[in-house]
Amino acid sequence: MNAQKSKIVLAVASLLVIVGIVVGVWPLNGYIESPGEADDLAQFVKIDGKKDTSKGQYRITSVYLSQANGFKYLQTKINPHLSYATAKEVTGGQSSATFSKVQDFYMQSAIANAEQVAFKKANKPITTKYRGIYVLSVSSKSHFKKSIKVGDTITAIDGHHYENSDSFIKYLANKSKGTKVTVDYTRDGKNGQATGDTIKLAGTKTAEYPNGRAGIGIVLTDNVAVTTTPKVSVNAGQIGGPSGGLMFTIQIYDQLTGDLLAKGRNISGTGTMSADGYVGEIGGIDKKIMAAKAAGSTVFFAPYVKPSKELLKYEEQHKTNYMLARDTAKKYAPKLKVIPVQTFDDVVNYLQTGKVIKTTDSVK
Repeated sequence: MNAQKSKIVLAVASLLVIVGIVVGVWPLNGYIESPGEADDLAQFVKIDGKKDTSKGQYRITSVYLSQANGFKYLQTKINPHLSYATAKEVTGGQSSATFSKVQDFYMQSAIANAEQVAFKKANKPITTKYRGIYVLSVSSKSHFKKSIKVGDTITAIDGHHYENSDSFIKYLANKSKGTKVTVDYTRDGKNGQATGDTIKLAGTKTAEYPNGRAGIGIVLTDNVAVTTTPKVSVNAGQIGGPSGGLMFTIQIYDQLTGDLLAKGRNISGTGTMSADGYVGEIGGIDKKIMAAKAAGSTVFFAPYVKPSKELLKYEEQHKTNYMLARDTAKKYAPKLKVIPVQTFDDVVNYLQTGKVIKTTDSVK
C-alpha cells in the first residue's frame, strides 16, 4: 500500500471513529434504568424529633434513571441489570418539572398512608383531614384538559365532597358518556371551578363495570393531612414516587413500638401502601433486588399478587413482582431471602414469627 492510499485509509478510519464516538455519546429520547440505592430509612424518619438508633435497618430501594445515549443503550444488551425505556414510557409525556412534581405528590401520599397504617396498627392517636385529590395527569381526551392542571387539588364534584378518591371514582363510574359535571379545585391556594363532560375511560372493563367506567380523564391520588401523637416527620430527600410506602410504614411502626422487630437485621423491600394496609406492585423490582444485595440486606419484602394469564400479559418480563424478585435473587443474590407480602400484617407477622404467606405460580 503506497503512502497516498495509507493516508486515505487512515482518514476514513479516523472519520469512522469520530462518527462512532458522536453516535455513542449523542443523547437519545429515553432513559437507562439501573439499580439505585438501598437507603437506610433511619436517616429520613424522626419521631418526636428523634432518629431511630436501633441496630436493625429498614431500607428503601430505588431505581436510578440516567439520560440514554448510544453507548449506554448498547450496555443494556449485555448487562441484564440495565434496561432502556423511552421518555414517554417513564414520564407519560410530561415535562421533567411536571414529572418531578408528580413523583413528589406520590411520595407525600405514600407517607400519609404509611403513617395511617402504622399508627392504627400501634393503637396510637392519629387524625386525618381529607383535603381532596391531587391531579397527577390530565388525558388529552379529557374535556377538562384546558381548565384542570397537574398539581391542582380537586375538592368536590357536583358539590359533593368525598373522604377518599375511591368515592370520587365511584360517583362518576356509571354516568353516561357526555354527562356534564362541575369540578371544584384549588390551585396555589386559590379556589377554582370548571365544567365539562364525562368520557368513557379505556381499559376499565371489570366484573363490577362490564361496560367500562366513565370519568373525567385524570390520574389522581389522595391529598391527606395527617396529625399524630407522637409527631412524625419524614424527609425523603430526592426520592419520589409511591413505591416506598411499605418500607416507610414498617420503619415508622417499629420505631413507634420500641424497635422490637428488626432484631439487628438488614431489611430491604418495596411496594405501595394503601391507607387500609394493602401492599401494591411497583416497577423495576429486579433492579431493587440488586440494590438490596449491594447494601448487604438479607431480607427483601416484595408485593405478592396471585398470577393469572391476563395479569402476566402486562407484567414486567411477564412475571409478577414477587416472581421476578424471587427469580432475580435466586440467580444473582442467593443470600437474599425474598418474602411475599399482601398486607402490612403479613410484614409484621413475618418479622415476629418467620412465617411466610402461601404463594403459587399456577396460572389459570
